Amino acid sequence: MILLVLDSVGVGEMPDAASYGDEGSATLPNVAEAAGGLTLPNLEKLGLGNIAPIAGVDPKDDCRASWGKMAEKSPGKDTTTGHWEMMGLILKQPFPLYPNGFPKEVIESFQGEIGLGILGNKPASGTVIIEELGEEHIRTGFPIVYTSGDSVFQIAAHEDVIAPEKLYDMCLTARDILQGEHGVGRVIARPFVGSPGSFTRTGRRRDFSLAPLEPTLLEHLVEADHEVVGIGKISDIFAGQGVTHSIPTQDNQEAFKAVIDVVETFNGTSLIFANFGDFDSLWGHRNDPLGYAKGLEKLDKWLPELLSRMRSQDVLILTADHGCDPTTPGTDHSREYVPLLVTGFGDWKCTSLGIRDTFADIAAFIADVLGLKWDGAGCSFKNELGRPTTSS
Repeated sequence: MILLVLDSVGVGEMPDAASYGDEGSATLPNVAEAAGGLTLPNLEKLGLGNIAPIAGVDPKDDCRASWGKMAEKSPGKDTTTGHWEMMGLILKQPFPLYPNGFPKEVIESFQGEIGLGILGNKPASGTVIIEELGEEHIRTGFPIVYTSGDSVFQIAAHEDVIAPEKLYDMCLTARDILQGEHGVGRVIARPFVGSPGSFTRTGRRRDFSLAPLEPTLLEHLVEADHEVVGIGKISDIFAGQGVTHSIPTQDNQEAFKAVIDVVETFNGTSLIFANFGDFDSLWGHRNDPLGYAKGLEKLDKWLPELLSRMRSQDVLILTADHGCDPTTPGTDHSREYVPLLVTGFGDWKCTSLGIRDTFADIAAFIADVLGLKWDGAGCSFKNELGRPTTSS
């Protein structure tokens, strides 16, 4: 089982999008429109154009995948919520948000533990706040703390002022503090380099997620002696729980190379679970639809290499965890449906999987295909697939 999460590649607003301030968000269709059309021939062959109107990507009656879209049942629209739900954990309450910054008791506790003051403590764009406070950070040595429209406690620091390993220790300290009512989804280390006016965030970001509140499919897979390979920030998202092998990556290209390497070297039954985070962090949050479009077209060019290496029993799932529409004024995630494409070895029939009620259908499907008893959330779509008509 190969599960690729194109981080933030939503396909249109959900019915409750207005209550999240996301009315009109449609990440993939709006990116395509802004770019004057997308060139995605390989995703088009799989049936991407059947899911939503996407300029440049035609619907196909003879596509070679099963296709549909999924609604998020959990409240929220963040990375952790989306990934947890894919693995069968549906949240009843959303993670806490801090539109006015973190409360005094949280900040004072954090400062006391690290022995330093802090700068910021407000919602902000990560690139904007390091330009605003970076020079003061270098002068004082105080880390920059900020949040966003998501449930995150982010700590930015220049690598020459606070080394990445020390920054990670600060994040672990914050993670210990941020539990219970202040249990944010993620504490994120945001190292940067450069000089005032030209600061640049580095690829040494790390996410420190709250541990899943209940066992997920990943833990059930490991208990059943299956291998679970987390690529990108997957292990961080699940706090390492249920991940037998973790391969951190710095960008989409590294993530794709890791997927290819694992497909070629792993034997037996396993789940390869990869996150492609550049769509979200480099282009969605930075309101860069043209960069987003180029990133999608690069991924499309890589896909044939993966499809050519898949064996007769391999199954590929492509989806997303939320939206992050770079064409809208805000820079936060958006409450959207996510795409669902499922294919494998051979000539698959072009079949609609409809609109799934929850991302957890992926967990139920993976368990079903791997022969694992699953009593968790979700409904398997195994019997709805367009199965291959040939073996070549």
